Amino acid sequence: MSAISKKVIMSSQIQKVAIVTGASQGLGAAIVDGYRKLGYAVVATSRTIAPSNDANILTVQGDIADPATAERVIAAGVERFGRVDTLVNNAGLFVAKPFTDYTQDDYAAVTGVNLTGFFRITQLAIEQMLTLGGGHIVNITTSLVDNADSRVPSALASLTKGGLQSATKSLAIEYATRGIRANAVSPGTIKTPMHAVETHETLAGLHPVGRMGEASDIADAVIYLENAPFVTGEILHVDGGMSAGH
Repeated sequence: MSAISKKVIMSSQIQKVAIVTGASQGLGAAIVDGYRKLGYAVVATSRTIAPSNDANILTVQGDIADPATAERVIAAGVERFGRVDTLVNNAGLFVAKPFTDYTQDDYAAVTGVNLTGFFRITQLAIEQMLTLGGGHIVNITTSLVDNADSRVPSALASLTKGGLQSATKSLAIEYATRGIRANAVSPGTIKTPMHAVETHETLAGLHPVGRMGEASDIADAVIYLENAPFVTGEILHVDGGMSAGH
């Protein structure tokens, strides 16, 4: 067998690796499932995530607001799977209150998860991606960033998730010539354990299509971006028409 043939066989056996934060339930669990169906190994992290029976899913418990968690997640992923190809910054905290009712604890909690939780793990993931010659960052934001709604006071979400959307475009341009793409998915309100069933009818009414989204809608959007090599710097709204108007 020629050296070229051996190289082709070896390259075909390389398994890509995705890291997903906030992965224990809801959107995160659906995104993990989407990447496994795509054939990726996954490093899944959250505060309470349980071990997986799937040998291609490595779970790491930790608070993503603590930079030490980011260090452990990346190190564990590289040790187990040898590489990092994609990072999905899904972990997020949403607190809906009138602006003057937010407390210092609210501010610390939301900025801790939504901003600090993005910052260090993304730095470390990009360092790994640069050694591979490419990679992909996907940030999960919220449609409320672009489409404020008087029925849902959300200044802290706009402050933090809006920052992620801006950072998405900045990273896309900074690393465009080095093979790393950065995109965001901007959801409407999705059926997850975050929302009590008795609120679903009201929340459905926030969307022009008259229903809430499913976790699979967001996972499908993330996987679309994964498979779209000419797309970078995109803010993909998956929000039942909220971004189009009311």
